[in-house]
Amino acid sequence: MDRRKSLKIIGGSAIGIAGLVLADWKWQLADQLTHKGFFTFNEENLISSIVDTFIPEGLPPKVPSPDAKPLGGLSTGTDKFLYRLFEHCYEKETQDIVKTQLVNLDERSKSEFGKPFYRLPQGDREKLLISFENSEIEDEVNFFKLMKSQTIMGFTTVKEVMENYRGYKVAPGYFKGCVDMPSQA
Repeated sequence: MDRRKSLKIIGGSAIGIAGLVLADWKWQLADQLTHKGFFTFNEENLISSIVDTFIPEGLPPKVPSPDAKPLGGLSTGTDKFLYRLFEHCYEKETQDIVKTQLVNLDERSKSEFGKPFYRLPQGDREKLLISFENSEIEDEVNFFKLMKSQTIMGFTTVKEVMENYRGYKVAPGYFKGCVDMPSQA
């Protein structure tokens, strides 16, 4: 047994793994700094957190099969749907309200809990969103209703939910080509 050779291999492996972790961290940092899109990186995190608050990941009461995976707003891509929905399907006024209320939500989170909204536990995020629902300010109530309705719509129209839980069939008219035909003389 050659200990030096073994130590070289172990050391090289450790340095290689550390290098991969550093490279991944560098790419995440570069993505945050050079993020180009309709929403900023922070706003996308806020929307993802709102989606996760409305529809957290878990198994529904009725599962279609014993090996069903937990479903949630993030695992079905509802947050990505909302990014594009607000960017492409809403007028500028509504887009401005959404962006303003996202900033408002994050500022309120920092003032009440000392953390950004997307770093809060589930219960605190729920409290903040309920405070928007019960608010006296019309824009906050409209923001809550819009986010809730579009999150639910985005989640319930996803392929996994439609096929596995709602019984949707893409082409329900079945073709049965092996049907006996009576012979005519």
